[in-house]
Amino acid sequence: MIERSVPVFGGQSRFIFIVLFLLLKNAAKVLRKDDFLTLIKKGRQILNKPLAKYLDHTLLKPEATETDVTRVIAEAKQYDFASVCINPYWVKLCHQQLVGTDVNTCTVIGFPLGATTTDSKVAESKQALADGADELDMVINIGELKGRHYDTVQADIKAVAEATHAGHGLLKVIIEAVLLTDDEKVIACQLAEKAGADYVKTSTGFASGGATVHDVELMRKTVGDHLGVKAAGGIHTKADALAMIEAGATRIGASASVAIVTAK
Repeated sequence: MIERSVPVFGGQSRFIFIVLFLLLKNAAKVLRKDDFLTLIKKGRQILNKPLAKYLDHTLLKPEATETDVTRVIAEAKQYDFASVCINPYWVKLCHQQLVGTDVNTCTVIGFPLGATTTDSKVAESKQALADGADELDMVINIGELKGRHYDTVQADIKAVAEATHAGHGLLKVIIEAVLLTDDEKVIACQLAEKAGADYVKTSTGFASGGATVHDVELMRKTVGDHLGVKAAGGIHTKADALAMIEAGATRIGASASVAIVTAK
């Protein structure tokens, strides 16, 4: 039998254990829940910032009223979300109500089908930026991607990327993954990267399916650390959001943002 020179919880070891316990106990009272309880799973860190800062608080329903939009903006300010994502008509209102906060104004371009002309997408982008948008989520020309007209798809994204960056905005490219094969998803992400996008995004939330862990993992593998990955569509719970972040998402689009951050 090998004898230990110092008992496991004897003397100095016991004192160190008690000190560490008290330090951790006090830290838990001071730090915000999502900062202190940084999630660790499968041996690696999942969250590197508060969960709220992964979330684009989203309201894209066509029937949304000014009252609805104002409520969502107030929620975003209360919970300090990354952005409010609304239709272009509401960008001015959103921007005005978010002045003095670090919550961005996000809107959508060529939404939800992506089948508008490049010129119209660029014009829509410039108008949104002039109205105060910080982030644009554009839909690719899905039909042209599936038709293998890749130069056309890339040129479409590039034109919007150039307009966005000229206006000091950030561009997320929606590939509508549910309509694509895995090979097409990879190509779409590669085209977005070549065209100068900042993020690739899974879904509009208006097609037959939304984000999946498989798609987020595939998109992250494709773009590596060069682009952000936004998961959107069908994310209703904290568990859903954390699964997407673990898979590689750096932004989450959700209308259930409040329920996600207030869940125990």
